[in-house]
Amino acid sequence: MKIDQFAVEQWMNDYEETCRYNLAETCVRSLTAGELLDLSGRREEVLAELDATPLTYGPIPGSPRLRTLIAGLYASRTADNVLVTHGAIGANALVHATLVEPGDHVVAVVPTYQQHYSIPDSYGARVDHLPLREEHGWLPDLDELDRLVTPDTKLIAVNNPNNPTGALIDEAGLARIAEIADRVGAWVLCDEVYRGVDQAGDGFTTSIADLYRRGISTGSMSKPYSLAGLRLGWIVGPAELLNEVTTHRDYTTISVGRVDDLLACVALEHKDAVLARSQHITRTNLAILDEWVNSRSDVTYVKPASGTTALIRYDTALGSYDLCTRLLEHTGVMFTPGAAFGIEHTVRIGFADDTENLRTGLRLFGEFLDQFIN
Repeated sequence: MKIDQFAVEQWMNDYEETCRYNLAETCVRSLTAGELLDLSGRREEVLAELDATPLTYGPIPGSPRLRTLIAGLYASRTADNVLVTHGAIGANALVHATLVEPGDHVVAVVPTYQQHYSIPDSYGARVDHLPLREEHGWLPDLDELDRLVTPDTKLIAVNNPNNPTGALIDEAGLARIAEIADRVGAWVLCDEVYRGVDQAGDGFTTSIADLYRRGISTGSMSKPYSLAGLRLGWIVGPAELLNEVTTHRDYTTISVGRVDDLLACVALEHKDAVLARSQHITRTNLAILDEWVNSRSDVTYVKPASGTTALIRYDTALGSYDLCTRLLEHTGVMFTPGAAFGIEHTVRIGFADDTENLRTGLRLFGEFLDQFIN
């Protein structure tokens, strides 16, 4: 099986360990183990539980405790609707492997995480792209989606909140997507890995898994929960689909680690505290980014409604790989080139890590751009 190089991950692999100011990071500032224990208010109890944890295989679908906690993030799902995976990246890959066969028709929004169009393409599916447009706030044109979907459409893949733009499809939009899919009996895979840090309200968008009988939600502990090092994600969907997914999973992974499962349980049992921290960081830092963007005449963006990333358009002739490489060499600031998402003369910024690094990185980026002003 041949597959295209994963452009974003290749870029991150090349530079994220050596840059000085990582503004390509997409997770909310990572928690340490100690910070997680402090947020739980149960340090000694958790340490005792960890001390007693056997370092053997865990329950293959995830512990009942963890699956019940994940189900609680949804309005109408139970533990039977949850399968624990190795990150959302593992969840997405398993869904595509289970559903997509050669000759199937798949519709994927772009820009999005590259898995959602490169994996089905590698399986021999016919993949149509639904382009998100800046002038539409990076939201999908659902009339255009309706035209792209055909009687043989197997899967519609969306990403909500969107990576890289931070655009957010509301409940009405998701319901329309479900209606379009239901017309032809298609599945909807919604990568919801950034769910929980909306800029308004309680931070949670309605999930496709609660709206549509063939709706599949994927998520993880990495982004809003600040625990990417656990490498723990999940699929939420119909139990009969998860039974099919498990067949594919048996060939790739057995279970997540028991320690990872335990720490994820601790975080979700105290999700209000964890997410309050994350929402404070994302809302504080986006306000800083917004002020910086509005202070300049050579950059523009659509302000994110959720997530941890934004797509910034800049007004210079440099291509985005060239700009990002030069910026790294001269300042140590790392962005992700927009060309990795197929949108030239933009950069993706991750704004949810360290606040002072964000301020410094934006200042250095501004000074770098100033040399191109006539």
